[in-house]
Order: sequence, then C-alpha cells, then structure tokens
Amino acid sequence: MKVEQWALLVPKKKGEVTRQHLIANGLLDASLKPFVEGDDIFFPLTGCCEAGLRASFEAHEKQFSAVARHELIGGIAVMQESDCAAAEALLVSRPGIHTVLATTSDIQGEYRTREFEVLAGDPTTRTLVLEYGHRFTIDLSEAYFSPRLATERQRVLHQMGGEETVLDMFAGVGPFAITMSTSAQFVVSSDINPAAVILMKENCLDNRCTNVMPVLADSGRLSRILPWKFDRVVMNLPIDAPKFLEEAFRLCRPGGTIHCYALVSSVGEYLGKIETFQPSAVREHTVRSYSPGKWHTVYDITVRK
Repeated sequence: MKVEQWALLVPKKKGEVTRQHLIANGLLDASLKPFVEGDDIFFPLTGCCEAGLRASFEAHEKQFSAVARHELIGGIAVMQESDCAAAEALLVSRPGIHTVLATTSDIQGEYRTREFEVLAGDPTTRTLVLEYGHRFTIDLSEAYFSPRLATERQRVLHQMGGEETVLDMFAGVGPFAITMSTSAQFVVSSDINPAAVILMKENCLDNRCTNVMPVLADSGRLSRILPWKFDRVVMNLPIDAPKFLEEAFRLCRPGGTIHCYALVSSVGEYLGKIETFQPSAVREHTVRSYSPGKWHTVYDITVRK
C-alpha cells in the first residue's frame, strides 16, 4: 500500500546521520519505509517541512500496524490519546523509549506547561534530548520544549555574524540560547518560569556554555533590568510574542535583528503591527504547520538604523 507523505530528500552518504537526527527529534514517520532513488534517499516525515516535498511511501504494514501515532521527545513518546495497550506496544517497539505519556491538557499558564498521564514505562516526564551536538535535559511537565524547532534554531545560528550579543526573551530550558552561544560573544537567556531557569542552568553547565547568562525575569520588564542593547533578539513565544514587540525594539540596537515567532491564520497577519515600529526590513518565514488553518511563523525584523 502506497501512502503520500511529506519527505526529506538527502544524498545517500548523509542518510544515516539524517535518519538519526530525524528519530531523535520525533520527525521520522516510522510507519513508512524510506526509499532510494539514484544517489538520494527519501525519508518520510511526521509533518510538513519547508525544505521537504511530497512523495509516495510503502507502509510498514506488519511491523507498525499496532504502533500509535506519537511525538518523540528524547526518550519519551507523547501520545494524544490515553490508550495503555497502544502505549505498551509502542514501548516494546522502540528500544530508545523509556516512557510513554498522554497529554491531558493544552499548553497553559504563563509558564507554558502541559499536564501528562504516564501510560507505560518509567513514571517520569524528564528526559535527555540530543540536538546537533548539544544535550538538553528537559522536564515536559515543568517547562515547554519543542524538538520540531531544531532546524529553526540552526537557521538562526547560520544567520549570525561573529561575536554578536544576543537576547533570548522566552528561553525555556535554553535550546535557542545554547545553540546561538557557539557563535555569540554573550547571550542573555531569560524566562519567567523558575523551573525552566533551573533546567537552563543545568543545560549550560552540561554543554560547557560560559557565555550564557540565565535570568529569571518577566520579559516585559527586561529593558528596566538589563543595561545592554543586543545585536539579535529571539522571541520564541508564538502565542503571545507580538505583544512584546515594543520591549524587543527597546532592547535591540539599530541595525540589529529581531526574530518574532507567532501563530498565524494568514500570510502577513502581524506585518501591520510590526510596521508601526518602522523597521528597515521584515521577512516572513513559515516554520511549520501548527494545526488546521494555523502556521508557526517567524518574522525576521531588521531594526532601522
């Protein structure tokens, strides 16, 4: 049986590295078989991808027919439904999984957390995520983390010049800040969630980041706390980030860059709001599909000199 799905096309020589990265970040659709065409290999993805294309795959009908749909975050599989039998089958089918959870709430509150039910495996919401050479200890019940932004973090990193000063306004456990620290002179990594900041400090130590300063603060008041203006400001709070644009412009130096993430229902939804700050340039980039009719989008904003 053929199934049409989003695919990532890579050279065969990069196949195993790519496969491991997709698995680690919950992006590989394990119910479908990758296939080779010439010197390239097609990997089936769990969702849409800007760099992807549509392709037809054969299903692993026997091996994966009983495996429930899930998102893989480190060693934790997160299911949308509370099905203990399916969770046990999933746990057995994937040696790298230590826990299967089901979400019991949406992302909620100013700390951006969700509630979970343990369906199978170790009774924990804590795990380790490996991403492009970095190690992130996370606790899904204490702080928000999305492995699906791994490629986006690399996109921002590759835009950076040498020795930039960077502010991550909604840092969570620090994945953006730690990723950018490899090219930055200095990174301020702020969050209002105490549990997230504790994990952020742990991750900075684990990744030997000596140029990241974790800060426990309300991002709406950072300009009153911090004495610096930054070359680059990251605003990864898709539901509410546009509300903090005025603060971001206060904190970004003329000629600097702001990356404002938002959930949108149409192209250019927040361009009008951004234009009120008279930027010299704005580029809108779709990160991923979020839900039917909504997209996770980033506005790359250049502050006017």
